[in-house]
Amino acid sequence: MSAVTSGLSLFHPQGRIARPSNPFGKDIANAALFRALITHGDFEDVAVLNQAGLTDEELKQELGQAGNVRISSAALTNTSWPSRHGTLVRGQPYLSELAWLRRQSHCDQDYSLVGLIHTIAPPAVRELIAACTLAPTHPWDALVCTSPAVQLAMTAMFDGLAEHCAARLGAVRAPRPRLPVIPLAVDTDALAQQAADQRSRNQLRQRLGIASDDVVALWVGRLSYYEKAFPQSMFQAMALAAQQCSRRLHFLLVGWFPGGEPEMQAYKQAVDLLAPDLNVIVLDGNDPQLVAQSWAAADFFASLVDNIQETFGLTPVEAMAAGLPVVVSDWDGYRYTVRDHIDGFLIPTLISPGGAPGELLANLHSLELESYQTYVGAVAQHTAVHIQQAAAAIGRLVDESDLRRSMGKAAQQRAQMTFSWPTVVSQYKELFDELAEVRRRSDPLSAKAGACVQPIRGEPFADFRHFATHTLDSVHTLRLADGVTAADLAGRLEVQLNRLYPGVRCSADDAHQLLRKLEVAGPVGLNLQVLIGEAPAERGPFLKTTLVWLAKMGLVDWLPRSDQTPEDRDLPQ
Repeated sequence: MSAVTSGLSLFHPQGRIARPSNPFGKDIANAALFRALITHGDFEDVAVLNQAGLTDEELKQELGQAGNVRISSAALTNTSWPSRHGTLVRGQPYLSELAWLRRQSHCDQDYSLVGLIHTIAPPAVRELIAACTLAPTHPWDALVCTSPAVQLAMTAMFDGLAEHCAARLGAVRAPRPRLPVIPLAVDTDALAQQAADQRSRNQLRQRLGIASDDVVALWVGRLSYYEKAFPQSMFQAMALAAQQCSRRLHFLLVGWFPGGEPEMQAYKQAVDLLAPDLNVIVLDGNDPQLVAQSWAAADFFASLVDNIQETFGLTPVEAMAAGLPVVVSDWDGYRYTVRDHIDGFLIPTLISPGGAPGELLANLHSLELESYQTYVGAVAQHTAVHIQQAAAAIGRLVDESDLRRSMGKAAQQRAQMTFSWPTVVSQYKELFDELAEVRRRSDPLSAKAGACVQPIRGEPFADFRHFATHTLDSVHTLRLADGVTAADLAGRLEVQLNRLYPGVRCSADDAHQLLRKLEVAGPVGLNLQVLIGEAPAERGPFLKTTLVWLAKMGLVDWLPRSDQTPEDRDLPQ
């Protein structure tokens, strides 16, 4: 088992960290986590396993390298870097394939796998998470839960799966990764600075026609009724509060509509019918400068989510860091991050007991007759947020400036103490150390039990070799096909179809060298082992697929000459 070092490996297939348009919360959170681990983790070197083939320098620019941390780019399937570092972190909860990759390299006990759970609403996501039960995961692996609500749901899921496996298969063990709770975090200093910018506050308010004495409620994020929150409760609560307050109230929605114009019109209609006298303003949430100005212009934050897609809730934490009191639904991670009547108000929620309606939704979605958006949207439509209590909380914050200041100060202190990146990174480092100690104390034999290749997914060449007449192996003697020279490869490569799928073979230069060896050998040819025997062991399989590829193009022959032409065989009478 490799010793733990002061390095870290990150599994990030896309390589790029830049913020996309209309981002999901997980995109923002993962980028911030990776940068924070580099900035605050005190690691000497960090390897980023990616599919994009980025250079070390390109990764440094993407990650915003701090200090003297060495950044290295590596292939997705590389296990040497994680083995050296002791930990491989992924910003998703899918550990199964990473565990099988580790098993194939015979390094189960060399490093820990750490995944991050962002949502547990999609059944497909839960199935992918549950796959780690049958994969070679170990007690030194972990799935980070961003809130106790996630931890509770995942514990129940794994317990239910264990009961099923015991009844169905007679299983006596139900291994699973650890499920620690570590929250997401935000750049508390940057948000506090943005919110304190009085010039930005005045500029945006003046641009929007909002008087200095008026009160602004703020929402930040996707404007999606089916994946985030139905807005009716917020519109009704704001309108009800506005009727009873001594100051004018404005509701600022800073975000984007994933469904475009039709969904924007649906929101507009809801405002027209439910809050016709409320000034609701929609601004582009993809504009960072506008978002920063909105933190400054706002007086409090509101997010009455009702969707099971939400498991932590990053924007209320951002609002707290900005020094804003919050009015949020008493829901999943929100009740973990927000202290009721201290940082703001938690508004009671009510969900249907389900039964037949829930089974109908689940069955329609599992049969692919209804989309995921319908699945979660229908649940949200039948989840209530208490409108009158929300209105009362909003009304107090509108009328009581001292309460806004005291709650905003408390919220900002909580964000700085609990949800800043240095604090959260220290929790990750403690987890890495704990997992390393579990690896150190574990029985090496237990880490090797079971199959070396995923038996269900398999390996296509091995699984289907019986489809073919022959499988290339050490008994074969290879030679150039009749009338072929090594130079003919160039002509074959002019055919676009011959150049497809290069990732499972060696380069064209390697292929040409193989052909040259066969050309020198002449009609006698070379045994496979002689032909590739001097190559490093890890290149052998790729050289073999290269040779089959050359045979596919008619450049290499694998049959004995006596089997090649019909006239040399005994033909049927």
